[in-house]
Amino acid sequence: MRIVRRLAWPLGAALAIPVMAAPMPAAAVDTALPSAVEGFAYPDAAKILADRHITLKTGDGHITLAECASGAGQIHLFSRQAAPEEVCFKVSGPTGYLAVEIPKVYTIRGDGEHTVKAIVSTDGNTTTIDVPKDVWTAVGESGSSRNASTLLELTATDGPAVPSPSGDFPAVGTVTVDQPGRNPNAKACTATLVDRNWVLTAASCFGDKPAAGAPAAKSTATIGGRTVDIAELAPRTDRDLVMARLAITVNDITPASVGVTAPTAAENLRVAGYGRTATEWAPLKAHTTTHTVSALTTTTIDTTPAVGQAPICQGDAGAPLLRNKNGATEIAAVASRSWQGGCLGTPATETRTNATGVRVDDLAGWVQQTRAKAVGWKTQALVRSDNNLYFATRLYDGSWTPYEDVQAAAGNIGGVRAVATAGINTSTHIVALGGDGHLHYAIRDLDGGWGQKFVDVNTTVSDLGNISQVSVSPVGGDLHVVVVADGFLFHSVRYSTGQWTSFKVVTDVTGPLNGITSISAAGAADGGLHIAAVSGGTVYHTLRNAGGGWSTWGSVAEAAGATAPVTAVAISRQNSDLNLALIASDGQYHTLRWANGSWQPIASLSSVIGNITGTSISAAPVDTDAQFAIATSDNKVLLTARHSDGTWSTPETLDLAAIPGNHTGTMITSTL
Repeated sequence: MRIVRRLAWPLGAALAIPVMAAPMPAAAVDTALPSAVEGFAYPDAAKILADRHITLKTGDGHITLAECASGAGQIHLFSRQAAPEEVCFKVSGPTGYLAVEIPKVYTIRGDGEHTVKAIVSTDGNTTTIDVPKDVWTAVGESGSSRNASTLLELTATDGPAVPSPSGDFPAVGTVTVDQPGRNPNAKACTATLVDRNWVLTAASCFGDKPAAGAPAAKSTATIGGRTVDIAELAPRTDRDLVMARLAITVNDITPASVGVTAPTAAENLRVAGYGRTATEWAPLKAHTTTHTVSALTTTTIDTTPAVGQAPICQGDAGAPLLRNKNGATEIAAVASRSWQGGCLGTPATETRTNATGVRVDDLAGWVQQTRAKAVGWKTQALVRSDNNLYFATRLYDGSWTPYEDVQAAAGNIGGVRAVATAGINTSTHIVALGGDGHLHYAIRDLDGGWGQKFVDVNTTVSDLGNISQVSVSPVGGDLHVVVVADGFLFHSVRYSTGQWTSFKVVTDVTGPLNGITSISAAGAADGGLHIAAVSGGTVYHTLRNAGGGWSTWGSVAEAAGATAPVTAVAISRQNSDLNLALIASDGQYHTLRWANGSWQPIASLSSVIGNITGTSISAAPVDTDAQFAIATSDNKVLLTARHSDGTWSTPETLDLAAIPGNHTGTMITSTL
């Protein structure tokens, strides 16, 4: 190998520091702020071409031109066209990609830390060359062909892993769309984990007005050093904002909270982003700056950097603008556009640094409703108020979605006199007794849509009269419906195919049970169906086996112990056992029916929920828990759960403040 004297090249020129950039004509008359989305065009490529006679096109930001230094740590090459001939690149991170056009390259050396491949063109033929670490490899006129070669691409892999980000912003990461540097439509933004399944970022990162659903191009999010695919987009149509659902849940990072307080003029907000800085193209850890709010609209805020603080740059779109409130950090807005004066790749003639972000303080309901679209155990509550019915979902962290008016969404049935609900996979099935005295059936889907709006069961299945009670339960993928009508107990099945069986009288085979005042149904692990019914202040139990046969009524008081007269009952499967809770005139009680048919002695729930006066009760299996909702005489609803180990959760109160009218009952279920 002949030795070539290395000519020094100033660092500022190699990195194309903005102060050395050529003037940008007419920038001062522009009125629209540029997008802060990273597009992966090489910063200051035109100036580098003019100064160095090499073309740097696009890349992922992790292979960048550098001042040549001796020793390992850089990719070195020599080109007879470059000025000077020696050209060096630094690889940051474990991988990197750069598209170039450097003619007359005759030797390349790897950086000693990465596996490097070079794509060169010689006489119209493209060849991939493996570049060993710290070894000079002859190419072009120095190689076997003896013909001039043009370097087209550099790819680096297998480099040292980057430590997972830590510090103040573990929930802040990046979103990457398509293949950086390889596809002209590739983009990158900053994003924030706001749920174990969702990140919040700029919609413009996914193109102009992205559609809801799967991204148009392969997209990923990197949070806490882990990269996962993005499976779904939920964009806003009124501002540059999108929630992106992750294909894999992130359980080891605490999501950031979305604030509900509007930003105010002169408020300082801290921006955490992965965009460009004055000297870096694609930083490997989040950097921060402080911006001051200068103006607000209904959907946006204008900001300027505080004194001595950095601008928002390309790649910072989607970055959270954060405030501290009551000792906690919350998102007040999300970065969108900026003039980017002082950012790497911005001409020195551009000195403006103000930016525009989008507000999130009015979107708490949308965020919660979007979070609820992810698959995972959730509790649904159907709350009756006067003759109206409202629906809400409890998420895994204990927060709730806003209430939805069911009749406004699924159809007006003349008011709701009673309701039952059951979750089957990701759908919520609702059977309601309407103001017309008929049963009506609807299905709410995971995405919040109503796949089946209310249909009249009386006209489509069986015309039952004088309906007073209704309960439903899933058994496999089927819905079992139990109804008290004309003083009789009826049973029907809606199969997963959508077909219904006609209602049949249960008491014809279980034996009579008169004056039923409360019923509850729960599926069994073996495909059976439990029914508990209150008659004459006593709870009775029957079981329909998987083959369709019924057992005769059995007294729960005789099997588990007596209580004062009972007014309401609720049952729920838990693994292979059956939970039964009841409201008696002297308090609330609980018992278990074991899988072998024996009963646990009944016990008071006062140690769990206190000394309350319950008026109605509902139960549902939620993952491995049995959850209970108890309406009280003081217009509250208490939620508690029995865990599989026999312990109970601390009760919480369902917030009914947003529901107008008088609370008349709450039913719960669960879905995935």
